[in-house]
Amino acid sequence: MNTSESAGGSGRETSAGRDGTEKLNWIDRRREKIRAEVERNRRGDYTVPTWVLAVALVLIVGAWLGLILFLG
Repeated sequence: MNTSESAGGSGRETSAGRDGTEKLNWIDRRREKIRAEVERNRRGDYTVPTWVLAVALVLIVGAWLGLILFLG
């Protein structure tokens, strides 16, 4: 009975260790992505997301059509 308990205990510790290591790796990868993005932005290599451009286009076209309909 002691053997199975100690084996189960070590299995839980190993599992927790893997999860902790995986979480650290995820955090490290995320931090590296953020650092890379900041460096790109400082160099001027930033891009505007497509959804922002689409919203801007819709607003411009909508305002233009609104002016035509209300003033025309």
